[in-house]
Amino acid sequence: MSHGLKHKPPNELSNKENETVFYRFMTRFFAKLTAIFLAGIRFFTSFLARQFGGNKLSRKLKTSITIALLVIFTVLTGHTVSAQVGSPPIVPLNQVSIPEPDNIGEFIRNKTAAIALGKTLFWDMQLGTDGNVTCATCHFKAGADSRSKNQLNPGLKAGDRVFNLAGAPNYQLTAADFPFHQLEDPNNIASRVISDSNDIAGSQGVFRADFVDIVPGSDQDNVTPQPDDIFRVQGINTRRVTDRHSPSVIDAVFNFRNFWDGSAQNIFNGVDRSGLRNPEALVLQATNRRRLRDVPVRIKNSSLASQAVAPITTAVETAAEDLPIAPLVIDLSDTDNTVRVRDTNGNLVDSNSADIAASTDAIAETSATTAQSTRRRIIRRIGRKAGKKLLALPPLAKQRVASNDSVLGAFSKAPQPGLNKTYEQMIQEAFQPQWWDSNMVIRVNPNTGRRRFYRRPRNRPLSTIEYTLAEYNFSLFFGLAVQAYESTLVSSQTPFDQFLAGNRSAFTPQQQQGWQLFTRRGCIGCHASTELTAASFRNVSGRGRIGRAPIPGTPVEDTGFFAIGVRPPQEDVALGADDGFGNSLSEARLAQQGKFSQLLGENPPTLDPPLSPSDTILANGAFKTPGLRNVELTAPYFHNGGTLTLEQVIDFYSRGGDFGGLPVLNLTTNEKQAFVAFLRGLTDERVRFQRAPFDHPQLFVPNGHPGNQNAVVNDGKGQATDDLLEIPAVGRNGGNPIPDFLSNFSTTGTTLSQ
Repeated sequence: MSHGLKHKPPNELSNKENETVFYRFMTRFFAKLTAIFLAGIRFFTSFLARQFGGNKLSRKLKTSITIALLVIFTVLTGHTVSAQVGSPPIVPLNQVSIPEPDNIGEFIRNKTAAIALGKTLFWDMQLGTDGNVTCATCHFKAGADSRSKNQLNPGLKAGDRVFNLAGAPNYQLTAADFPFHQLEDPNNIASRVISDSNDIAGSQGVFRADFVDIVPGSDQDNVTPQPDDIFRVQGINTRRVTDRHSPSVIDAVFNFRNFWDGSAQNIFNGVDRSGLRNPEALVLQATNRRRLRDVPVRIKNSSLASQAVAPITTAVETAAEDLPIAPLVIDLSDTDNTVRVRDTNGNLVDSNSADIAASTDAIAETSATTAQSTRRRIIRRIGRKAGKKLLALPPLAKQRVASNDSVLGAFSKAPQPGLNKTYEQMIQEAFQPQWWDSNMVIRVNPNTGRRRFYRRPRNRPLSTIEYTLAEYNFSLFFGLAVQAYESTLVSSQTPFDQFLAGNRSAFTPQQQQGWQLFTRRGCIGCHASTELTAASFRNVSGRGRIGRAPIPGTPVEDTGFFAIGVRPPQEDVALGADDGFGNSLSEARLAQQGKFSQLLGENPPTLDPPLSPSDTILANGAFKTPGLRNVELTAPYFHNGGTLTLEQVIDFYSRGGDFGGLPVLNLTTNEKQAFVAFLRGLTDERVRFQRAPFDHPQLFVPNGHPGNQNAVVNDGKGQATDDLLEIPAVGRNGGNPIPDFLSNFSTTGTTLSQ
């Protein structure tokens, strides 16, 4: 096994990275100071007990004394008493309201139908460019991904193109590979490093290829395979792998933002993940069946919708590469209906009317939506192409659906694959007519991006550059439908929830000890309240989207995002990255730059003291805190997938992380075992056994390629043949658990017949 130690020396760190190092140092310092103070409290209360004639102080009196001393300590140091001040109450999860958009009725007409459409889209393999990859491909096991072959990314975000663990893709991970940062003494962060790798245990998606066009009636797109200089074995392309581990979608509805870096915005714009950050995100609305207009969409509390639409245009996850046309951008004038096409250097390429109808009785309308005289929109084809492709295919045509599926059973064609509904029917049942009901066609010139609107012809089928309104607005339907489905994936029947509801026997004494340690040793500061994440909607809404960290210097951070030293921050800046529009993903930085209101749609919280240009912003290397429910089922762990077991996770926290950022807990063996027992008490058995609402259609998952990292089989097109793992369809009553990470999966060793 080859491992690489490839970190910048301290003198090469940027100012922002040095700020992070300083933050980590001060965090550890403050934690030690707090520990000393708490020890003093214990001594003082014991002293008082002795003064009362040896009798023990009442529990209530001890608590009152402790709180009083903590308040004094807080006043003296100027810091927050606890990360839980202002946090939402800890109640069973079924008592926590699911965040819902206040204007969802403008879009969804039937929630039950939207859930059915969302579940179908989430599991339908036809979505991917090769007809084999969909959302569920990376989220089939407790909402996450338990595949372990061909799951490595060499650390591309760190600029590394070399696979440390195996030397090449298609490697079968083993237990000996974990953790990716191995120490001689796992209890001591300063002990000798045995091995270290910046590789990522991610999720395999599609092969590298350039998108050409969809093929009407086929689940496979017309693509041109391209040589892959990274994901290849002996010159043969393998499936590409994401640069972060896939988090679980179960309970993700409670997150204020989604993705590890928070890039899936709370406001859904109907088009992409960017919310208000992308002012050119518009959909078409039918004011009547013969009149269309461009409109902006603003749907709050819809981060799941923002998240859902991103992978369908990602060249690693589900889609072939689709570069901007030419590359061209379109300028839309507010003063007329003229579209001026320019290249990315601003040079005028063409100028003509975008809205001239092909027939004299056709009516088309565009609307200006901003005060800018000129706007620029990058044109990408694959989003609406996915809609055109899927709407022509029978839903789940290659996958069986159980007749007692909790959502889709009534439409199942069991024992045959598929449903007895069309996608067009499902969209019409779920969504308001103004988003799909029109007899107009939108023709998009593939070379210039110019649009033309005209009445749908009756004597011929549409070409692949002509779109119905439903096809054109597919991203709107996809995002909101998948969000509706994922909003049902709530794991509220855990022993933890029973314990919170008053059933003390739901937790063993060891699990109760683990819960006490979890709250007393600071874990609950990041994994806050019932949702077990400070990034939850309740916590962010209550505490504010940004706040001051309770450490010396009181730097400013995004609520729910922390740098905990899993990897050096320069390898993946995460929240510190650009959003693709020239702005930081960090909302704290946006506030400091005066962009918060413009890009996020509300005023920033008022901080004490007020935010200033000189304040340190904690963003580089900060990741969204994941929830912990069902964590025993979702290995490997952290954003890099570099930790195998819960025991290794607890070792990580006990020693203060791998690269600083955490206080050293120095847990005893007994305490570690209690922590792990508590975490195992967060499992909802419905998730383990795939019972409703966690039942699902059949799925075939690419699981590496026949062979290994040294040899694969060429399929004749320069791509490796697939091993496909079958995940059988299960109905509302569930089935056997899906094998865990590193388990031996049974694969078909072939590709699906097309």
